[in-house]
Amino acid sequence: MQHSCRPDRFVQKNMPTTRPNCYSFVAKVLLMSALIFGTEQCKLLHPVSQSTANTRPTTVKGGETSNRRTKIVAYAEKYIGTKYLSAGKTPKTGFDCSGFTSYVMAEYNVSLSPAAREQVKQGKEKPLAKAQPGDLVFFRRSSKEAIFHVALVVSNNGKSLRVIHSTTSNGVREDDILNSTYWKPYIDSVRDVLGGK
Repeated sequence: MQHSCRPDRFVQKNMPTTRPNCYSFVAKVLLMSALIFGTEQCKLLHPVSQSTANTRPTTVKGGETSNRRTKIVAYAEKYIGTKYLSAGKTPKTGFDCSGFTSYVMAEYNVSLSPAAREQVKQGKEKPLAKAQPGDLVFFRRSSKEAIFHVALVVSNNGKSLRVIHSTTSNGVREDDILNSTYWKPYIDSVRDVLGGK
């Protein structure tokens, strides 16, 4: 018995006797629906705003995304809101700036000194313009003074440089230091403690 797309009782007298195969017809309809509605659904599920696209790049050498660096930043962001504690080294008690960076890096088997003035001696120095996610930024009030603060780079697009750090006033938070009247004058150096990975 030959099957058609609809029962014979609904076939009009003048309708051609040859009809398209039911499965072929359904497949074409489904394909067209997927092409039409699937594209719109993608736009709804993944909207790209100009601000998001420009402020959170995580690309590194060769335009490839470093999985390790991305994971480190995501891990650090879990602690946003954790309170500040002088010499604090864990989320339970609170963090100071270097306690926070050493805690995050330890999760990825990178051993850092718990003191910012020692962390600045670790890894390899690089230009501020080439700072990548996972690099450390150090701050100094003057050339004659010691390093007083350290932060972890979240993103850098040349116009903004976002970091996550533990501050005395707000605990762990994210800031754009290139557009901060407080932090920008104190930027001292950038260190890559991940070895380019």
